Amino acid sequence: MAKKIPLHPKHPERICWGCDKYCAADALNCGNGSDRTQHPVELWGEDWFEWEQATAGTTPAPAAGTSE
Repeated sequence: MAKKIPLHPKHPERICWGCDKYCAADALNCGNGSDRTQHPVELWGEDWFEWEQATAGTTPAPAAGTSE
């Protein structure tokens, strides 16, 4: 089972968030690439979790020319 990701970590830049190991940014043990994976708060800001919940209840419209 995957670990729960903290919503607002104090120093997200210190950790790679790419897998469940949460390696230090300067010691990537999992081989997840040459750079660390950023936490969502670094990418989308402090309200990233509320933004995701707001869009979770909506369903996208079917693409033009398709039948459903």
